Amino acid sequence: MRILLVGAGGVGDAIAKVAATRNFYELIVVSDYDFARAERTIEWIRNRHGEERAAKFLAAKIDASNASNVTELARAHNITHVVNAVEPKFLPTVFSGTFTAGANYIDMAMSLSEANETDPFHRPGIKLGDAQFAVSDQWERAGKLALVGMGVEPGLSNVFARYAADYLFSEIDELSTKDGGNLVVTDEAGNEIFAPSFSIWTTIEECLNPPVIYERNRGWYTTEPFSEPEIFEFPEGIGAVECVNVEHEEVTMLPRNIAANRVTFKYGLGSDFISVLKTLHTLGLDRTRPVRVRSAQGPVDVSPRDLVAAVLPDPASIGPRLSGKTCAGVLVTGKDKDGKDRATYLYHVADNAETMAEIEAQCVVAQTAFNPVIALELMAEGVWRGAGVLGPECFDAKPFLDLMSSSTGYKQRWVAQERLPASPLRHP
Repeated sequence: MRILLVGAGGVGDAIAKVAATRNFYELIVVSDYDFARAERTIEWIRNRHGEERAAKFLAAKIDASNASNVTELARAHNITHVVNAVEPKFLPTVFSGTFTAGANYIDMAMSLSEANETDPFHRPGIKLGDAQFAVSDQWERAGKLALVGMGVEPGLSNVFARYAADYLFSEIDELSTKDGGNLVVTDEAGNEIFAPSFSIWTTIEECLNPPVIYERNRGWYTTEPFSEPEIFEFPEGIGAVECVNVEHEEVTMLPRNIAANRVTFKYGLGSDFISVLKTLHTLGLDRTRPVRVRSAQGPVDVSPRDLVAAVLPDPASIGPRLSGKTCAGVLVTGKDKDGKDRATYLYHVADNAETMAEIEAQCVVAQTAFNPVIALELMAEGVWRGAGVLGPECFDAKPFLDLMSSSTGYKQRWVAQERLPASPLRHP
């Protein structure tokens, strides 16, 4: 297996660091528009693991907005698998460039949505991932696999859902992904500051777009942003966090392959974060279309959302000033294998102190990063195989979770926590 990693930012850097502890590949080309950033990742691997391990990595410059550049780099290094670790706005070019190169593909976020033009808060327009699923037949005919949504959410959440469907439940009423944490970022003086732990570009996209909900008798429909607030009790000391509906890939992916009466995604944003997002929307700073700005050097075109991302701290750099834990999981309700009511929260918790000590990556990007590496290892071993555009819920979850938690694998603990079947939620 020869891998092209597109992007050496927070998640890409962490992917390379996680992969450096494994032996299933021949080469990983770490590429980024900023060549020095790719080099820094490999230098970290050299310092931590030695020259012999670092020799399996190569730095390269790439323009992810140029499909032909992706194709050329993949062909130049005889790449078998491309891992897309850049912003979702670059997905079309990386996705198509990979296909043209004749390589397999993995991403952690899917093609972007477009709201319904006439009724955005009731009816979906183009859903997350629609553009990729539309060409699944082409990938299948080519005999190549595009494993999409293989991060933590989507990704590990999909694996949890498939595991619950196969091994824990006979009937599923609801699959509800719940994401929350107690993370705090401070400035140099120790004061808490607003600094998202993941890409603000992506956060704005998923939180301010109309959330999508799936119901078996209704299909997919949308609501107003931040709808259906509820208090969810997160485990391992995180505690009660208010969660709201946001747009996310699980809702558009899971109903295609897992029978459930309802599928939702709820994010524990907190009232302060929601207020900031609402303010950005009111001011038009969530827009992606460039606007003309006058400057001392003359007029320039600037995307408001890109500007917001530029002035906030880089999520990859906040690890030393971040504390707390983040939890990703799926609450599954329905009937167990004996037909009795059951509610189980399958989850993984990442502690920032631990991820910083292990790979010098803050916990949110670290929690995302190990999942595509596990998937690549299963693909290299022939355990996960297929062709077409497929999500992780299309594969047996047990080998993934076994490798994830094994002492000879990735040593990542996951838990299936039983909740009260009636309702594990407390509504405000």
